Amino acid sequence: MTTSAAEKKPKSKKERALVIVESPAKSKTIKKILGDGYQIEASFGHVRNLPENILGFDVHNNFKPTYVVIPEKKKVVAKLNELAKHSDKIYLASDPDREGEAIAWHVKELLDVDDSKVFRIEFNEITPKAVKYAVEHYRQIDMDRVKAQQTRQILDKLVGYKLSPVLWKQLGNYHLSAGRVQSVALRMICEREEEIEAFVPKEYWSIHALMDKDGKTFEAEVNKYKGKKFDINNEEEALKIKEYLLAPDTEFKVEKVTKKETKRKPTAPFITSTLQRAASSKLGFGVSKTMQVAQKLYEGIDIDGTPIGLITYMRTDSVRISDDAQAMAKDFILNNYGEKYYPASPNIYAKGKQNVQDAHEAIRPSYPERTPESIKQYLSSDQYKLYKLIWEKFMSSQMAPANIANKTIDITAGDYSLKAGTSKILFDGFLKLYNDSEEDEKEADAKIPDLEAGDKVICKEITPKQHFTQPPPRYNEASLVKALEEHGIGRPSTYATIITVIQTRKYVEKKDKALVPTLLGRTVCKQLVSQFSEIMDYKFTAGMEEKLDKIAEKKAVWNVVLQEFYTPFMEVVNSVMKNSQKVVIESDKVCPNCGRKMLVRTSRFGTQFLGCSGYPECKTIISLNNSVELESAEDGENNQAQTSNEKCEKCGSSMVMKTGPYGKYLECVECKNRKKYVRSTGVTCPKCGEGTIIEKKSKHGKIFFGCNRYPDCSYALWDEPTGNKCPECGELLVKKNTKNGIFEVCSSRTCSYKKQLETPAGENEA
Repeated sequence: MTTSAAEKKPKSKKERALVIVESPAKSKTIKKILGDGYQIEASFGHVRNLPENILGFDVHNNFKPTYVVIPEKKKVVAKLNELAKHSDKIYLASDPDREGEAIAWHVKELLDVDDSKVFRIEFNEITPKAVKYAVEHYRQIDMDRVKAQQTRQILDKLVGYKLSPVLWKQLGNYHLSAGRVQSVALRMICEREEEIEAFVPKEYWSIHALMDKDGKTFEAEVNKYKGKKFDINNEEEALKIKEYLLAPDTEFKVEKVTKKETKRKPTAPFITSTLQRAASSKLGFGVSKTMQVAQKLYEGIDIDGTPIGLITYMRTDSVRISDDAQAMAKDFILNNYGEKYYPASPNIYAKGKQNVQDAHEAIRPSYPERTPESIKQYLSSDQYKLYKLIWEKFMSSQMAPANIANKTIDITAGDYSLKAGTSKILFDGFLKLYNDSEEDEKEADAKIPDLEAGDKVICKEITPKQHFTQPPPRYNEASLVKALEEHGIGRPSTYATIITVIQTRKYVEKKDKALVPTLLGRTVCKQLVSQFSEIMDYKFTAGMEEKLDKIAEKKAVWNVVLQEFYTPFMEVVNSVMKNSQKVVIESDKVCPNCGRKMLVRTSRFGTQFLGCSGYPECKTIISLNNSVELESAEDGENNQAQTSNEKCEKCGSSMVMKTGPYGKYLECVECKNRKKYVRSTGVTCPKCGEGTIIEKKSKHGKIFFGCNRYPDCSYALWDEPTGNKCPECGELLVKKNTKNGIFEVCSSRTCSYKKQLETPAGENEA
């Protein structure tokens, strides 16, 4: 029996490909799409960084940076190298933004393989079509985007590294920090607080009339005097107008009825900032929470055993959507709502400021046909709420305008004019799914009778109402994001971090969701603004963001941008450091024991408190958090009393914390009842959701942190939780103190997320 040529031909070797992503959460989703020929591994974010304790770049050699492998990533790099050596192709699939491009470049630099095997791919959504298209249309790394990210990194390191020591020297607190963007955000919050404090309320009045026509009543408001708008400044003026209008000879007559039909168009689908704002106002989500939930929706949710990426990439400035997405939305709208709900031509959106991020799409559902209700059973409560918000916003952006009927009635009454107005939705259009307004359209048209010019109406009641002008509101997370975006400060990927940092540093605290500057924050801001006016200038900071965009667009040279910034910046820094003097932060409180001013002080652990300016003669301290007065320390420095929120179980009086030979304890200020002190971190237990994480001590005397519901809940950590969640895996983050600084790291052993909070002072650059 003979063998054909085809049978003699050896089987071709199947290619092995390695796909390197940022987060392991994407791996299952992408693996399901690409199949067995591809191995998916994660870099767990950045693998290299500038050295921790030095600047890490040579200002005398065109700012050439020196990168080192992040210690915690050495095993990750070793594993990636081992896999790369046995792969025919390596695809770098980090996130589709400037930061992701830099991560891809750093990974490539560390892979000990031929560059011809390494390719860059990016996808805006984790769907079969998008991922497979990316693999088929690979490219080389965009070094201009890498240089833009590198410039941003060097700028941030330079500003933080040089300004923070100024604060340390002046305020005597090594837990302080300054930042190129965070300090400007702090300035916004502090200046808003100053506006509020300087605001002088102004009294004004409005006059409301209850009108009647054939038994149907409606309300109108006085708006003009002798044809001109005017102000009613006090009660006396308001009562005179009331008396005039109620006079027997005052006739109320309809002067004009204006009817106008308007079209209200839908707004663009979400970008990062608008998603954060909408999630805050409609769902009550903080900025960090919004991004964490969105990250999970993007990376993939397990649906019937298959991981599926439900939304497009959530860090974007662009309002553009793909033709495919537009076509899918059209089909869904026509099939589920009918032709009248689809516009005559597709809605196209454009953002005023174009930048490098505009190559991406807006935030939208990857599969518009997957309605929120159809996948609700697979989502957590927060995931469902955010997905529903994104889905409804996107779908509404592709729908027909709403038709609104507006009616305005002008009424004359002698020398005065009154106005009544209503609006009614004739056709809901996109409002069927999503309304941007905080308040729904008024449906009060039926309450106003049909009136025509010349009709007489009866005034049944006049009600003057007193008002006072209001100060501008404090920023909350959503409005701060909006302000940062309007000023062009920061980028979508940075907003959550900025807001977290200024709170972690105790520069800002939340009160009823509002961001309020602390006394420390206001002092830091004052020092920075007075000494580094350019760095703290809104336009300067926004201009630097534009320069970074120009670097990515090949319109600027990265090291030239850095040199132009560095020379004048260092002149100011050196001058300030040379002439710096100690700054004392005085509070508005006086010592309850000696009457001297209380000062804001910081312990060696970074805890802030109020201490008497008469120390060491007077050792009185007050908690900065709740400003409860404490008794002076009569038994020596180690027995200083500190406030607590607890009440005595015997008499109900306040308890203070003291330190004795066996540690800390609580003592009642009245009956002297004592109990063991248990320090609470204020962090809710992630395991049971009911308890609070408290400080504990093992039988060997080692400090650890565990749930206060033990033994019902056994959750425990060796390090103190910060209260923040890991952006990569969602577990609690904890604080670690090392000789290289203070870090915020993930509590999960399988996650290598690490972020430096504080860096020791390094040697000053010449």
